[in-house]
Amino acid sequence: MRDKNKRTFWLMLIPTFLPIILLTYYPIIKGFVMAFQNYNLYNLTNIHFIGFENFKAIITDTNFRFSQILYNTFIWVIVSLFFQFILGFGLALLMRKPFKGRGIYSGLVFYPWALSGFAIGLVWAWMFNGQFGIVNDLLKKIGILQHNIGFLSDPHYALPSVIIVNIWYGIPFFAIMLLAALQSVPQELYEAAEIDGANSFVKLFKITIPYIKPTIISTTLLRAIWIMNFPDIIYGMTNGGPANATNILATQMINKIYNFYDYGQASAIGVIIMIILFTYAVLYLRFTSMKELEL
Repeated sequence: MRDKNKRTFWLMLIPTFLPIILLTYYPIIKGFVMAFQNYNLYNLTNIHFIGFENFKAIITDTNFRFSQILYNTFIWVIVSLFFQFILGFGLALLMRKPFKGRGIYSGLVFYPWALSGFAIGLVWAWMFNGQFGIVNDLLKKIGILQHNIGFLSDPHYALPSVIIVNIWYGIPFFAIMLLAALQSVPQELYEAAEIDGANSFVKLFKITIPYIKPTIISTTLLRAIWIMNFPDIIYGMTNGGPANATNILATQMINKIYNFYDYGQASAIGVIIMIILFTYAVLYLRFTSMKELEL
């Protein structure tokens, strides 16, 4: 009877685990295997293991310099994450106390988060257009610019332009998550601090931030991972150009598939992304746990 119950138990788990295995673990394992294979759609009859040749080809590619792609990736992640968090946290602090029209304002603030990243990239590509874009027009009207700038066609302006859009897109995430955390902070702590003569600055750094620190750690960790795996805006605005100026690892992986049909090298880039993110997650969690122990 006990063996029958065990079999029933495992049979009932199959509908739960089967989609996870087929849709998550199998693609990961398959992609890892393909990273070490010569796997090109132009020559499907010649699929075979080639060791680390795909990784070598990516790193030594003279047309798409790996060092520049890696630099673009880190700048894309670090700058976007920093300003998304700072501005999102500031917005959450402003929205913490109820005010008239708060619901409508919250909906308008959070709306961009519900939109497609690729669609947002297309809209902002038009706004940053060097000839007809509204950004050039506004900057000239307020006297900052005298002549139009090709924001997306000039390598010096392309990466900052897509980062600005990504910052705008990611602010609502931090605003939503941190606002929820802020509303859980007991009001009695602030009242006690006011009795002791604490100002707003002291309450922020001695009460608010320490209390919501777990939320800050988890949101910044997740958001960094998402930003690194988020090529939608770049692909919609510049497709990684001009002259490789906005190409990051995620967009290069897409280019390897859709432009060169090279699934082997694309999978190798995916493995590199996984290694970077795994290393980041381990070091970040270890660093933050050490900070908590010190406190």
